[in-house]
Amino acid sequence: MVLISIFVITGILLTITITLFLYSPGKPEPFMDDQGRNLKGSISEKKFLLIGGIRQGMFIQSKNEGNPVLLYLHGGIPDYFLTHKYPTGLEEYFTVVWWDQRGSGLSYNSDIPDDSKNLDQFLSDTKEVTNYLRTRFGKEKIYLMGRSGGTFIGIQMAAKSPELYHAYIGIAQMSDQFKSEKLAYDYVLKQFKTAGNMKMVRKLEASPVTDRIPDGYLKIRDAAMHSLGIGTTRDMNSIITGLFVPSLTFKGFTLKEKFNLWRGKAQSGVHPLWETIIVTDLSDKTNKLDIPVYFFHGKYDYTVSYDLAKMYFEKIQAPQKRFYTFENSAHSPHFEEPNRVKDIFLNEILNEK
Repeated sequence: MVLISIFVITGILLTITITLFLYSPGKPEPFMDDQGRNLKGSISEKKFLLIGGIRQGMFIQSKNEGNPVLLYLHGGIPDYFLTHKYPTGLEEYFTVVWWDQRGSGLSYNSDIPDDSKNLDQFLSDTKEVTNYLRTRFGKEKIYLMGRSGGTFIGIQMAAKSPELYHAYIGIAQMSDQFKSEKLAYDYVLKQFKTAGNMKMVRKLEASPVTDRIPDGYLKIRDAAMHSLGIGTTRDMNSIITGLFVPSLTFKGFTLKEKFNLWRGKAQSGVHPLWETIIVTDLSDKTNKLDIPVYFFHGKYDYTVSYDLAKMYFEKIQAPQKRFYTFENSAHSPHFEEPNRVKDIFLNEILNEK
């Protein structure tokens, strides 16, 4: 029986390894025309550059290389792999650059000094990537879009260097994230009490968010939010099935890159800049921009407070600003309601003078 068990376990592990290997060629799939040939003028590549002295990676996707360029700043974990399940369609009208920032995903390296993961360095990296894209694609300006933790960097970058960007788009825009975490804690605790889930109630009450955010809360935060449909997406109720498994089956990563994606996440926690984020109120620090500003926010988002984002938006001074509420979304309107995002971009943002 022992030998049979060993053979079964070995067979299972071998099957998993072979499956992962087959799903890990590490190359993005090209865009094809109706005849099954590579779409003329399109681009689908994984690119590595030396940015801020560190090798950093990105996926560049476009059905027309002449399209306007959109640089996407991810949040606590690179999320391009989710486009397989949640296609955004952004590549139809942009050259989209899904850049994995310092220490994350394609840009993970265990030798990156921890003291280099600071706001000034992230802003410098963003500017360096921006200028590379401007030069490569012959654009005087590009569009800058951040999501979640990426909005903390993005809106400050747009305010600091408006000459580089046509507009700034914030998806799940951060403002006062410490206050957001307190609101989220109160909400999830109330929901679990109402549902009679006393196991989660006890865990939450053991690590209350008061004048600080305890580690105990952070350990259960994401699982609690996803189980209530207020996490990454409304329909994603598990980090394992919603994020981990899709990352393993994403063919654009090699096996090593899949490992590094989660290794980087484990080391960075909520976000590499978390300690800076939770002591910063962007509504006081960055509320004047010289370019158009657009906020996309899901009504069911508690990862980053919808209400606080609206309050922040009211304080912003910009030549043009608009706030878009996504009635059927949580933390990812571009994944959850891509058709509405497309409509806003094509009929409003790209037509703005």
